Amino acid sequence: MTMTDPVADFLSRIRNAILAKKDEVVCPRSGLKFRIAEILRKEGFIDDVNTGDGCSGQGTISVTLRWQKNRNAIDGLRRVSRPGQQWYVGAKDLPKVRNGLGIAIVSTSKGVMTDKEARKLGVGGEVLCEIW
Repeated sequence: MTMTDPVADFLSRIRNAILAKKDEVVCPRSGLKFRIAEILRKEGFIDDVNTGDGCSGQGTISVTLRWQKNRNAIDGLRRVSRPGQQWYVGAKDLPKVRNGLGIAIVSTSKGVMTDKEARKLGVGGEVLCEIW
């Protein structure tokens, strides 16, 4: 079965695991989802990211969630740009999530990065999601 929006599926799996108080999320691997998970690890929202071989040959991504005193490091996440409606912004129009307490993940011509890195490099792109 083909999936229309794999990034939204990845974010929904993380959201559902947080609500179910799970420690780990496993989903099918892709380059974009792995890069998003690496950004979340670097920004301190999750503890670890591992890849493994799946039975279909595609492989899996295993994300270890960060919990502190029965509370998750991710308070909320939202898919911004969808397949039916992409949201492109210039370098000067990049959004600030929760006054800088959260991050926006942007797909630019220089790769997938946070809004802060994109501002520093002076590039705009497609805003994929917001995490706070």
